[in-house]
Amino acid sequence: MKFLSSIMLPAAICMSLTACSGHNHDEHGHGVETAELSKEEDHDHEIDEIIVKPETATRFGIETDTVTSSAGLRTIKVTGQIITEADQSAVISAPTSGIVHFRKGISEGKNVASGTGIASISAQGISGGDSNKAAKARLDAARREMERITPLHDEGIVSTRDFNAAKRAYEEARAEYSQAADNGTAISPISGTITSVLVANGQYVNAGDGIATVSANSGLILRADLPEKYYSLLADIYDANVQLPYSDGIITLSEIGGKRMTTPAAASANRPGYIPVVFSFNNKSGSTIAGTSAEVYLKISGVRDSVCITIPTSALSEQQGNFFVYVKTGDHSYRKTLVGTDGSDGKNVNIRSGLNQGDRIVVKGTSVVRMAETSGIVPEGHHHH
Repeated sequence: MKFLSSIMLPAAICMSLTACSGHNHDEHGHGVETAELSKEEDHDHEIDEIIVKPETATRFGIETDTVTSSAGLRTIKVTGQIITEADQSAVISAPTSGIVHFRKGISEGKNVASGTGIASISAQGISGGDSNKAAKARLDAARREMERITPLHDEGIVSTRDFNAAKRAYEEARAEYSQAADNGTAISPISGTITSVLVANGQYVNAGDGIATVSANSGLILRADLPEKYYSLLADIYDANVQLPYSDGIITLSEIGGKRMTTPAAASANRPGYIPVVFSFNNKSGSTIAGTSAEVYLKISGVRDSVCITIPTSALSEQQGNFFVYVKTGDHSYRKTLVGTDGSDGKNVNIRSGLNQGDRIVVKGTSVVRMAETSGIVPEGHHHH
């Protein structure tokens, strides 16, 4: 169905844009202009005009807006990575040595609550037996000895030396025994999503070995790598826009609780030539995945040296390395205009040439107007080059 939809949409656009094609043919093949079309065509078109009927513009979401001057954007485009905060991830460890048996449904991507058991560890049938069971037996014996010797010591029948020896044996046995190990259940220490399973079902593990990792994923960190040549602007960085590879949208960190964190200078040693700029932010929606690389637009406080025009990036049409916008020249006419760009924050872009304050440009549906311009679906006479 997706393939069919992709065919139907351009076809629908084509039909809408060619609805005023202007010529019918008689039985002899001679061009005949209809009376209705003559009325539509009763106007003059300027050179380079692109005609899109108002009803077509409405149908396919073409929107325009008026260009105004602004202080302009001050940004630096860099690369970055999304990482997990230290207290937002944990390793689920084996409480005892033995064979791992994962519970049904446990896999990467599974959500678990704090205290949930994800696997049982058993040493049954393994040579050497269960060391924790042996520790339990020693603990039980030491406890019985303490229960026997304590009243005798109180009555003076048993010496303090013997009492202290029995007490020490009990404490040592208690330290060797683990109630969690006796239970044999590996438990998640936090609520979150299982991000990796480290061992196979049926594999032997030692006590303390990690068997899975879990991430709360509600609090994440963005680490952006700022080239050292921008060191003088480091203190002026206050926010960031983030473009993720699996999303068409731009995330503004300040809108999701993002805050810049203090970074020690020594951290730059991790990647010579770059200075880490670190933000923490909320990920309660779960839409951002830890470990993802990202394009980052670092925002710089202050104003530009000169006033310029800023427009949405959705207004741009890139063609053969150049950028164009479509300026509205009439009720249903547009003119393709070459512009020069000068910096972007991912959502908006500075324009240094090609537009004037007061121009009305297409800000949504740019691709539809471009289709009318380039695909040949606009009738001859409606696109004058």
